[in-house]
Amino acid sequence: MRAALMTIVRHILLVAGTRPEVIKLAPVYFALAKTPGLNPVFISTGQHREMMDQALAVFGIRPDHDLRIMRPNQTLSDLTSRLLQHLGEYMRQTAACAVLVQGDTTSTLAGALAAFYERIPVGHIEAGLRTYDLSAPWPEEMNRRVVDHFSTWCFAPTDASRDNLLRENIRKEAIFVTGNTVIDALEWVLEKLRRDGILAEQVVSRCGVPAVFAKRFLHADGKFILMTGHRRESFGPGLEAVCQGILRVVSEHPEVGVVFPVHMNPNVRERVTRILNDNPNIALIPPIAYPDFVWFMSRCHIVLSDSGGVQEEAPALGKPVLVTRENTERPEGVSAGTCRIVGTDPARISAEVGLLIRDSAEYARRSEINNPYGDGKASLRIANILMRDLL
Repeated sequence: MRAALMTIVRHILLVAGTRPEVIKLAPVYFALAKTPGLNPVFISTGQHREMMDQALAVFGIRPDHDLRIMRPNQTLSDLTSRLLQHLGEYMRQTAACAVLVQGDTTSTLAGALAAFYERIPVGHIEAGLRTYDLSAPWPEEMNRRVVDHFSTWCFAPTDASRDNLLRENIRKEAIFVTGNTVIDALEWVLEKLRRDGILAEQVVSRCGVPAVFAKRFLHADGKFILMTGHRRESFGPGLEAVCQGILRVVSEHPEVGVVFPVHMNPNVRERVTRILNDNPNIALIPPIAYPDFVWFMSRCHIVLSDSGGVQEEAPALGKPVLVTRENTERPEGVSAGTCRIVGTDPARISAEVGLLIRDSAEYARRSEINNPYGDGKASLRIANILMRDLL
């Protein structure tokens, strides 16, 4: 009987549609692949086509099924309805015992909802994050809340996330504090960079950084800010204000450069290019592969970003983060002191950057704080929980 049981293989579907989802699901995929009796099946929705393909290539993952759902200028309702239809059809054809989704995107919501409709248990990785403001991040705050309430496994990254779930009367038996899988991915990429012996000249050339900028700011004694911006709630005036803040920073601190991999969304690209292009202290570059982003993040002085994942990654590298949002679903970094919410006001952004540039003691204090988001073993914990419950 025991030998017969050991031959059982449980198929677990992992649904991803964006680059952050691939990054955070890749180590889970690897952990499941090494777990006897569990077979990970990777589904790509293609919600963010090119940036997702970049991340898949980094980790060497070939999706078992690709929905190719991306359409130009698609609305959220169009995207959601097509995802539900196609994911539901695939799930009906697949003998899956569980579906894993990550985070808060439309692919996450649709993947979890399709599984729920097919009566397949859902595991939500990165459960319990909250701003308690449905307008920010929008629509991600709603997506995450909904998925948590019908998930069989809520894999919370921190104690604070667990406490949010308990306050919402989610069964404590369904909640597991694992750490955040992005730290697992970050460690994997750092090891790859060390193993491959990547040179600065290679990264600069590959990412399209102007040679003059690289010579001024990317040497050992140079200082540069790594900037990202892509949140929907920041489109328009918010993003323009952040760009004006960057102009103030480089005007007041000409010894500091800014590297900005510009998101492909036209709502981002048009405004950023119009305001920041042609400034010698600012390098606007296309979206870059995750290892190159980690390379820049490990060498920058400050991170300025509205990204949730960056708020988790940068502290692990000892980099202070200035969050260009009005609130965050990741308060642990703020409580620890490594992250600070600065909003979109140009004067506030300039003042906070200036503090970190001028005050070496303050910079050291905020860069030496232990990362609150995990120890790099979150994926292994998730795989062990699923093995225990499914085999």
